[in-house]
Amino acid sequence: MNRTTAARARAAFAPVAAAGLALLAVVAPAHAATGAPLVPTDLYNDYRACSTDPAAPLYVTGRAGLTVEGIPGNTDPGAMWATAQYRAWPLSDPAALVTAERPYAYAGSEAVATLGGYGAPLRDGETYAWQARTVDPDSGAASDWTAPCYVVTDDTFPDAEPTVSSSNYPSGQVNQGGAPIELTLGANGVDDVAGYAFTWEGTFPIAGGATIGDHGIPTYHDPYTTSPSYFARADSLGGPTTVELVPPQDTGYLVLQVKSLDRSFNASRPTTYYIAVKRNAPTVTEVSNSPQYGKEATFKITPDPGLQAASPVVSYSVRHLGRNWTDTVVPTSASGIAEFKVALDDPDGDSLLVTSTSADGWVSQQNWWRADGADSAPTVTSATYPENGTGGSAGVPGTFAFTPTVKGLVSYTYSVNWGQPVTVPAGPRGEAQIDWTPPASGWYALDVQGVTKDGARTGMTSYYFTVG
Repeated sequence: MNRTTAARARAAFAPVAAAGLALLAVVAPAHAATGAPLVPTDLYNDYRACSTDPAAPLYVTGRAGLTVEGIPGNTDPGAMWATAQYRAWPLSDPAALVTAERPYAYAGSEAVATLGGYGAPLRDGETYAWQARTVDPDSGAASDWTAPCYVVTDDTFPDAEPTVSSSNYPSGQVNQGGAPIELTLGANGVDDVAGYAFTWEGTFPIAGGATIGDHGIPTYHDPYTTSPSYFARADSLGGPTTVELVPPQDTGYLVLQVKSLDRSFNASRPTTYYIAVKRNAPTVTEVSNSPQYGKEATFKITPDPGLQAASPVVSYSVRHLGRNWTDTVVPTSASGIAEFKVALDDPDGDSLLVTSTSADGWVSQQNWWRADGADSAPTVTSATYPENGTGGSAGVPGTFAFTPTVKGLVSYTYSVNWGQPVTVPAGPRGEAQIDWTPPASGWYALDVQGVTKDGARTGMTSYYFTVG
């Protein structure tokens, strides 16, 4: 189970007066424990194992309280329930005690509570010690307190946005894409910057979180090691770092946002870094000779020379926007060239959207290839009622001839003034004709589509005429 600090449900707790720690009245469990409560184990704060070294405290935010947890226990293996109690105090003022407890906790599993919180936040910039103990809800007996854990509360955000520069993709000029972008991120004089967060998408991910394992024990997700695509640790506190990034896709104008983070993951205002990249979409060429409508056409894809030189292109992603949308990954030869086949069968026109992917993960800009669906539409002629002209009169029959522009047609479907469609068979050469008598004078529209033996429809011809 994956959890973030914000998402994890806060356990019930009871704040108690600073003068002492009152015990909540707890209904006796079905099995009254006959043993003695044990000192809690597996102590964590904000998903991280607590630090028992006052010289190396963990840094946390205190504005929403400190989430603490430990595993209460009992020498009686049959004991099911326990109460976990917690207390904390600033080292500079031990009398300012903060308490919380978790009743009805399962003995043997993490019992979560919150010290402080909204309305009563922990003091900013203080070093706190905290402890836990187990209380038997039946007898009221209590274990010893654990050894103290130490945290420093920090609710102050870095007061300057980070600096961003690149040695190989300088801002303010057009760059050749393909190689990873080397970026130097700086703290801009803020001495407690511990790392940096960055994003191409405009939304910054949440730092931290944990995977909750057996007995509720969390495994903390250090963002600097688990999410290197979004976070980088500073080389030293208040120092810079250098990262190599590949954008999720090259759009020709890349926008990277960067924030600096202190040890409690308070974030600075963002810095926006803009990178212009030369046009680098692959070339798409149809190499087959006028394929039959609805049948496969062959295409050749050639990589952009600049991308190929920076990092060899290893595949192409092809999205076919046709009768049925498909996505295909096409591998390349050693030269980066590839061929693929696709059936052109959309009556409204087929489109191909192609990007290349290089060995280092760089995804190129897009190239569109389009075939107009009108190229497959049949030809319509009539001697009595010429296209875009006036002829005949009401009650005078006219003959309309349908001639294919693609091979393999077996029928035509037509309608007059968007009425009920009618299907007629095609002749041996794909031709057909109909006789139609206008019921009244006026303007008419005849829509005609061809149909192949596979059921694919051609582009539509709209034939307009006026009856005199």
